Amino acid sequence: MRAILAVGCLLAASSVLAGTQSGIELYPGAKADAAVARMMKATMNLDVMTYRTTDSAEKVAAFYRKQHLQELGGTTKEGAVFTGKGTSVSIQNPWADMMTGKLTSDTLISISTK
Repeated sequence: MRAILAVGCLLAASSVLAGTQSGIELYPGAKADAAVARMMKATMNLDVMTYRTTDSAEKVAAFYRKQHLQELGGTTKEGAVFTGKGTSVSIQNPWADMMTGKLTSDTLISISTK
């Protein structure tokens, strides 16, 4: 029984370490930002996981395009939206911090399940 529990814990940890969210890969090196996720929940009633990276929105969009998600509305240098596998991915750069009103120059990745 302990061996089964240990294997289950190892598999769960490997999923987190491999960087998956709702069946899609997370952008490599992106850091979770729980404060932005809480802000989006409080101000827009959105249940999302948010991540930030210093890479361009175009580079992040290219990564998600390779995962065969449907691209909605086309990519610009400021962002993109993808959907598929029961998930929506929004990419923005720049983006406005709704708590401070400051325009932020890193890339925000928001992932929500449908």
